[in-house]
Formats: sequence, C-alpha cells, structure tokens
Amino acid sequence: MTDLDQRITSVLRERAEGEIDTDRLLNRSRARGRRRRQRRRAAAGTALALVGVLGYVGATGPDISGLSGRLPWTTATTTPVAAPVPPRADGVPGAAQRPDLVGTDPQVLHLGVDPAKGRYLDWGVTGQVESVRFDAGGGRPVAVSVARSAAELDGTGIEGESVEAPSAATFDGSVQRVPASDGSPWYVTWWRPAAGLYARASMSASDPFALVRAIEAIRWDEARRCGGPLRLTTLPAGARIDSCSVDVSSFPGVMAVTVNLYRGTSDTMYVRLEYNSGISGVRSDGNRTVGGRPAYLYPQGGQLELLGIPRTHLIATFGLLATGFTEEDATTLLAGARVAKDPGDPETWD
Repeated sequence: MTDLDQRITSVLRERAEGEIDTDRLLNRSRARGRRRRQRRRAAAGTALALVGVLGYVGATGPDISGLSGRLPWTTATTTPVAAPVPPRADGVPGAAQRPDLVGTDPQVLHLGVDPAKGRYLDWGVTGQVESVRFDAGGGRPVAVSVARSAAELDGTGIEGESVEAPSAATFDGSVQRVPASDGSPWYVTWWRPAAGLYARASMSASDPFALVRAIEAIRWDEARRCGGPLRLTTLPAGARIDSCSVDVSSFPGVMAVTVNLYRGTSDTMYVRLEYNSGISGVRSDGNRTVGGRPAYLYPQGGQLELLGIPRTHLIATFGLLATGFTEEDATTLLAGARVAKDPGDPETWD
C-alpha cells in the first residue's frame, strides 16, 4: 500500500460511521498524489486516444439493432478515430461564468469533461437539468447532473435504475453510500460548484475516493453543443426543442442522437440520428423529396427519413407514439437538418 493509499484509508476509518468529507480527502491526498496522477495521465494518454480541443476548468425513440449493447471504449479499430466530444458552443459562457444559463437551452451544455481524465459516454439536456456521463478509467461510468435548483435534481433518478436515491441531499460535498438492488457499492455526492448551481455525481466503485477523484474531470468554464453531429436549424411553426441526448457509449461502432420537440401542450415529435459503422452503401430510393434531397416516408406513416447520409439513419417521427405534428412539419424539420460530413468522425462535427 502506498503512502497516498494509507492516508486515504486513515481518513475513511475516522469517518466510518458517518458521511465522508470530500474536501478533507482531497486536501490530504492532492499534495502527495499529484506526481502519481501525472505519471498515470502520461501513461494513459496514448491508450485513451482522446482527441479534442477543450479549454481549462475546475472541478426516445425506437432502438436499432446494434445499439442495445455497450462496447468498451477502448475497443481497437483498424483506423484510429478521435474520441467523441460535444462540439464547442462558440461565444457561450460556461456554468461557472453564467450559472443562470444552465438548463435554459436544450441544445447547449454549460459544462464539459477533461479529456485527460475521462471519456464521454453520453450527455444531454432534459427539462432544466444538464447531464454528462463519462468513463473515468477502468470501465467505471460516472454520472454528473447540474441544475439551478436542488428541486430540479430531486426529479431526476440516479444513474442506474437499481440505485435507491437517499432521502435528502446536503449539497455540502459529503459522499454517501447508497443501496443497490444487486448489492454493488454505489456512492453519491452533492455539491455547489458555484453560486446558484446544484450538482450531483454518482458511480459504482469500491471506495468513495474513486468518486472524489472522478469529479475532478468536470470542467465548468466551457459550453458545448448537445447535438454532436446533428444541428436543427429550422423548426416547424410554433415548435420548440424540449430535450436533447447523445449516446456515444458504443462508439466508434454505433452512436445515436435524439432530439424531442413539443408544440403547445400535447403535440410531440422527435428526430433521431443513428450511426452504425456496419451499414454498407447509401440508400437513395426515396418516395419523397426534402430540401431537394431524397427522403422516404415509411408505409405505416408517421416516420420520414432523410436519405443519402453514409452509414446513418436520420428519421423524424411525427406519428406512432408521437402526436399532433404532420408530414409537412417533419419535412420542414429535416430540410433544416445539418449533419456532419462524417458522423463517424467527431473531428467533422464542428
């Protein structure tokens, strides 16, 4: 056991019957652990293959075959591909600079992840809550959510449906162990990254300090576009975007973007981009035209697909489980959709 580990263990034993003060853990470990972390980052840099231009910071649609499983993010590929990172939202301040903007735009995240410390698995904005989930190394997903009020976080479940949320959140940086139905150890912490912000992080780990280390990867002084390779530039009359989510946990094999739209109190429509590296050829045999490009209206109605995008399905669903919108609305939405040159290459997402 290293001196760093002994110090962490000492603090944990002292507080074994109560909550764990993350500030104390960090203060005791940072000084002696800095060199150790630097060596780890240097060794892991090549293996992680994380590529992206990031700034500095502080601490639903139908599934498709192939999206049901999650591939390890270290899976080898024949051609190196940059790790997925949400594109920058140019000119938009991060949560640390403008906490009042968090959760106000479903197409923007006001936080990010340090690529040297974590690899994005998914991200999204739902309601007034912004969330990211990333791999902190060793296949350990960390889920982080931030909102402008504690009440907003109370309405969102903790990562993993089997995890039982504690009855009260303290937002003082303490770490709690929470029960999981399968018996696995889960830890949760709540804190205030800035005045007017409330954050929560959770992960399954063998000790609470793993969570403390992981949340150091969060960057609060940058903003990023939620849609990844997809931009929606034209909305149907009266429509508004309600939520956005991107799943890159199985990248570079597959990835998915889902954007939900509402109109009034009951009209719903969603557009979903599904990329799969195993798709061969480009379909162009449409029965509709959208913005001068071939499109396909599915026989059952209620779904319109924009064709001609390599290894990608881009479908607007306005029927089936969605209601109120029309084919004309879907045509307007897809005509204004902008897709990256290669959805399978994050370097083209900007």
